[in-house]
Amino acid sequence: MGERPAWWQTLYSPWYNALLTLAAGAAVLAGGRAAIAWAVRWARWDVLWPNLRLLLVGTYPPDQVWRVQACVAGLALLAAATAAVRWLEARRGRPPWAERARLALGVAWVLSLPVVVGLLSGVRTSLWGGLLVTLLLAVGGIALSFPLGVLLALGRRSAWPVVRLLSTLYIEVVRGVPLVTVLFMAQILLPIFLPEVRLDRLLRALAGITAFSAAYLAEAVRGGLQGVPLGQYEAAHALGLSGAQVLRLVVLPQALRAVLPAVAGQFISLLKDTSLVAIMGIQDLLGVARSVLANPRWLGRQAEVYVFVGLVYWALTYSLSAASRRLEQRGAAGRG
Repeated sequence: MGERPAWWQTLYSPWYNALLTLAAGAAVLAGGRAAIAWAVRWARWDVLWPNLRLLLVGTYPPDQVWRVQACVAGLALLAAATAAVRWLEARRGRPPWAERARLALGVAWVLSLPVVVGLLSGVRTSLWGGLLVTLLLAVGGIALSFPLGVLLALGRRSAWPVVRLLSTLYIEVVRGVPLVTVLFMAQILLPIFLPEVRLDRLLRALAGITAFSAAYLAEAVRGGLQGVPLGQYEAAHALGLSGAQVLRLVVLPQALRAVLPAVAGQFISLLKDTSLVAIMGIQDLLGVARSVLANPRWLGRQAEVYVFVGLVYWALTYSLSAASRRLEQRGAAGRG
């Protein structure tokens, strides 16, 4: 009798592993059958279609929805162009135009955020809602907290005592406070500290999410910075590189590549944490779902609505996780 494959050894050897495998398989089968039966036979999904626009864009005026559609179409075109360049590079190696195309796409992605915000801001933010608010808070929080987190990590390792002290104080204070508290503080304190600047509730929530996430990102990045061998710094300085060049060309690429899984995990956590803004009355995806369920017409449809919301969050977080894995694979291939 030949040797059994590795998966068989893992699942069925020794005997107690076989029992655990059979028990887990029976539980998954029973749960899956019950879930499918509920989804097909008993669930009343008609609650979703009449409220789909509300779940996607909230009370955004119907005659202005073209703004959202234009943003989605533009971002989809950028994503398709990026995928096409990657695909052509994979098939033809590194053609001469690839560097210019990647630079142009990078600039386009950076400019896309202010363009999207400018296009959407034709409607006041109190009318925004649903998935639109969830995505804006998540993307805005990621785009703003990442550079702030890197600066805080560098500040905590700075040779200047004042910078090191202020960075450490910020990180430790924010990490010691729950996100809900930070969000309420942003709602209450920002208008007091900045009386001449008009920040609506959505911007104050974005500021709170950014401040909170940056503190955690700073610690993740600091771990990567500590993992760069001292010899790398000495070799870079010996080659005549300035301090900024050492950071930009030698240290940060290695440090960020090393902490990519932790950073991706923080981004996923940030995306899910955006649901907390519903507590403050901001109509994100979860807030709109609660508003729909408050309608007497849809009483008793909690399961259908929350399953839909859960699937949307799962799709978003899984996309982030898949993108992180691709970046890790590219980083590993680059090192190879």
